Amino acid sequence: LIKPEVVLYGEPLDDTVWRGAMAAVSSADMLIVGGTSLSVYPAASLLEYFMGKRLVLINKTETPYDSRADLILRGPIGEVLAAAVPE
Repeated sequence: LIKPEVVLYGEPLDDTVWRGAMAAVSSADMLIVGGTSLSVYPAASLLEYFMGKRLVLINKTETPYDSRADLILRGPIGEVLAAAVPE
């Protein structure tokens, strides 16, 4: 059986990885989140741990966290990042 190094839908998250993610998010000054509707839990709940100064959301559609964002960039993440970072 070959399994990719990702968590597939319905699989439990590794507790050590999850605690590390919570610690990283809670200590960040700025958080940039892109390419997600922020509607799939528990991953979407990571934003509840963010206490930093700037939240940037990049997504094609609205998210439940738009009202908390300091900057929202609408569009496909690939296009938004390509425009932000010249070759």
